[in-house]
Amino acid sequence: MSLKSKTIELLKRREQAQQGGGEKAIEKQNAMGKMTARERVLALCDKDSFNEYDLFVEHEARDFDMNTKVLHGDGVIIGTGTIYGSPVCLFAQDFTVAGGSLGLSHARKITKIMDHALKLRIPLIGINDSGGARIQEGVNSLAGYGDIFFRNTLASGVIPQISVILGPCAGGAVYSPALTDFVFVVDNISKMFITGPEVIKTVLGEEISMEDLGGARVHAEVTGNAHFFAMTEQECFEQIKKLVTFIPWNNSRKALPFKPKEPKKEFNIETVVPGDPKLPYDIRNVIRAVVDDSDFFEIHELWAQNIVIGFARMNGETVGFVCNQPMYLAGVLDVDSSDKSARFIRFCNAFNIPIITLVDLPGYLPGVDQEHAGVIRHGAKLLYAYSEASVPKVTVILRKAYGGGYIAMGSRHLRADFVFAWPSAEIAVMGPEGAANIIFKKEISEAEDPEKMRKLKVKEYKDRFANPYVAAAKGYIDTVIEPKETRRLLVHAISVSKDKTNTNPQKKHGIPPF
Repeated sequence: MSLKSKTIELLKRREQAQQGGGEKAIEKQNAMGKMTARERVLALCDKDSFNEYDLFVEHEARDFDMNTKVLHGDGVIIGTGTIYGSPVCLFAQDFTVAGGSLGLSHARKITKIMDHALKLRIPLIGINDSGGARIQEGVNSLAGYGDIFFRNTLASGVIPQISVILGPCAGGAVYSPALTDFVFVVDNISKMFITGPEVIKTVLGEEISMEDLGGARVHAEVTGNAHFFAMTEQECFEQIKKLVTFIPWNNSRKALPFKPKEPKKEFNIETVVPGDPKLPYDIRNVIRAVVDDSDFFEIHELWAQNIVIGFARMNGETVGFVCNQPMYLAGVLDVDSSDKSARFIRFCNAFNIPIITLVDLPGYLPGVDQEHAGVIRHGAKLLYAYSEASVPKVTVILRKAYGGGYIAMGSRHLRADFVFAWPSAEIAVMGPEGAANIIFKKEISEAEDPEKMRKLKVKEYKDRFANPYVAAAKGYIDTVIEPKETRRLLVHAISVSKDKTNTNPQKKHGIPPF
């Protein structure tokens, strides 16, 4: 056979394999409002940049008539490509082939591309759309999951790992996304749960729909398992592409710099924050007033909204923001917001991204529910993450910074490199109202007019302690700044900290309060 004939045969085999589960299965996939695995990969990567490997891999199962079945690519596509020129490794489960079920060969393909990603030190993106373990392959399927989880863990903190849930992801399969850095979901398409509605009904007698149990909104708003929520697959891919521009390829690099841009004039930092400390405002507008092109890429936007986290650029360099949100629960810290911010801080630290903290909070959320939910342990995660982080850390106190919240939010005591405060900052053990009621309890109760006396004592406390100058006098903050100086000082602080040395003690690893 001539080379030309062999090439024609190759093209024929390739075309056949690329059909996945065949025309009917593809039609069924599209009827569910879902793209095929191949369409997803091509939509995500730069044009003509994706190269597929292991297209001709076949399963080795022989039981339950599996020897008679042809599963093209064994239900998963793997390869390398680029996103805005940055290299990535990808896998995409193909639901049109045996429901994207995971057998041994399927798992070997995934672990192969995971090994490539770790070896090449480039990000890994996994598109999950699978009915779960291939039952016919028994323990081999379970072994495959174990091999994937192990590699997720090895790669953690070395290369960025991104999971995209575009179909079912149930049972043990959910733990691979849970071990990765960012999880993307799409409304009415993504489904994640350990046990499905039928099992729950059988075991507990509870009835719940698949969407209400583990749909995209549930994980974006309630559980916090998903970091990004999109209405369509295309919107999801645009989110992933934007994320890739903010993060480095691996933990020995920094994110690629962009051309610096000034913030948009519509975000005036001198008018965003109300003078009355009791009035709420949107902290995202403060961020937009100081970052390049006012472009803030928020993470976990719908979960634990009392804290805001995300990426932006200062003078062209990627930075991570951790900020109290006065517009939601007054920006207090609680179980979920502590988890959310602590994990983000650890990602930034692992991947050489400086952290900017904007503080305005009355403290930790009180209540029996929070205490019993473990706010002590969860709150400690935030202390641990800030203390452990060795990347540049810059903190700006805008208004309230009370009690344990003051300490936890990137304070000098957790080794922030620079701490600035606006003139409106109030740094104290607690708010003036509560403090005056305790300190001056006797004077207030014995006064002829207790309410008048209480107001006088609240004012006395405010004048003496609820300001930034007591902390400034002790060196706990570096300087009190005008709001309009904020961007300039942040850019300067990040710039002079770029060669900061790590002085943490050597150890195998710490033991954070998981």
